[in-house]
Amino acid sequence: MRIYSIEILGKVGEEVELAGWVDSRRDHGKLIFIDLRDKEGLAQLVFRGEDENLRKKADELRPEWVIQIKGKVVERPEEMKNPNLETGNLEVGVSELEVLAKAETPPFPLDTDGYEINEELRLKYRYLDLRRQRLKRNLVIRHQAAQFVRKFLSDWGFTEIETPYITKGTPEGAREFVMPARLHPGKFYVLPQSPQQFKQMLMVAGLERYFQLARVFRDEDPRADRAYGEATQIDIEVSFMSQEEILSLIEEMFIELVGKLFPEKRITQVPFPRISYDEAMAKYKADKPDLRENKEDPNELAFCFIVGWPMFEWNEEEKRWDPHHHIFTAPRASDIPLLDSDPAKVRSWQHDLVLNGYEIAGGSIRITDPEVQAKVFELVGIPKEEGRSRFEHMLEAFSYGVPPHGGIAIGFDRMLIPLLNEPNLREVMAFPKTGDGRDLMTGAPSEIEEKQLKELGIEIKKKK
Repeated sequence: MRIYSIEILGKVGEEVELAGWVDSRRDHGKLIFIDLRDKEGLAQLVFRGEDENLRKKADELRPEWVIQIKGKVVERPEEMKNPNLETGNLEVGVSELEVLAKAETPPFPLDTDGYEINEELRLKYRYLDLRRQRLKRNLVIRHQAAQFVRKFLSDWGFTEIETPYITKGTPEGAREFVMPARLHPGKFYVLPQSPQQFKQMLMVAGLERYFQLARVFRDEDPRADRAYGEATQIDIEVSFMSQEEILSLIEEMFIELVGKLFPEKRITQVPFPRISYDEAMAKYKADKPDLRENKEDPNELAFCFIVGWPMFEWNEEEKRWDPHHHIFTAPRASDIPLLDSDPAKVRSWQHDLVLNGYEIAGGSIRITDPEVQAKVFELVGIPKEEGRSRFEHMLEAFSYGVPPHGGIAIGFDRMLIPLLNEPNLREVMAFPKTGDGRDLMTGAPSEIEEKQLKELGIEIKKKK
């Protein structure tokens, strides 16, 4: 049975079967050395000159060919041991070789970290780019982080619940992706920019503690810390918890996550500082300050929570108030009268988590009073009747007994940037898009057939 390269450790003198890709080839006259690469790492193979047919087959091998071998694990000669490789004290003397697939020469080297290669070329051949050790490690740690979060929250009594990926369009903030409803001509679904309304409905339903590793979709301009189109967030909603209790839960989760998966890193301050929005702007001139003691130290992690946010900011162009977080964020109870007299002074129950200058999470305590919600709709430019029409399902649900609740959404991709010491999101995602939203590997976005357009009742009008 085939084993991974790392499993040859402890098998000196045993016959093993390995399979993978030819990482490199070195011809030393009577000896041919092949570094075999698989999911777990590298193993050195040795082809000796005793078997002429085997030697001839080995002589044909080229990088990235897929092979399967059988052979005996032996100790390397002392002068050939490689202390930089986990299997560097061992090699496999090959007795059988099968070529499973030949390969063209890759368009770029795969034995570097890849930063020096044109990014569009890397994205076009992403399935090759992902063969490099750095990116494979990133995806493995991403998986481990997801599994850690699932276990941590499950141990705290949270239930993982999937929410719909096609839903009703609502004005919550970012531009939405629109999807025609074929069975209902002239009507449309949208892809959710957040499970916000569904997770609040789950609180009304009495689930009390919900989480989800949710895919979210936003048709907005990309940044280095935000991917175009789709991303993953650790979505959390909980009933009967105060803001401080929510922050303490998230703090504990990150402390344990770092300790387990990133033991080489040091958290600057525990407990994480709670900094008011006004203090952050006055002292650091930013609402996501980088609090590292030494910003050149990649293993320093400076977390902080930003609290005490203003509820609104004035949108001069649209002549309306925009919410700092979203329209379901609750104002401080003492500031509710200011919604009518001075919205600029209203403080909310918003909270953000910042890491090394990245905003990696945001959340709030939610509005549960329909009258307060209606007033917020009005301030952000949603007329009363339109607000009731668009959010009738929520307002009606809240009339049946809604518990106090709040939550937080952690940008899963974004939090991995400083944890993995990467420069942007594309280095921590399997199949990212370019900055302008193209998938160079598959060719998306692409045109669709006229037949499909007619079926959907859609006519494309070309821009002049």
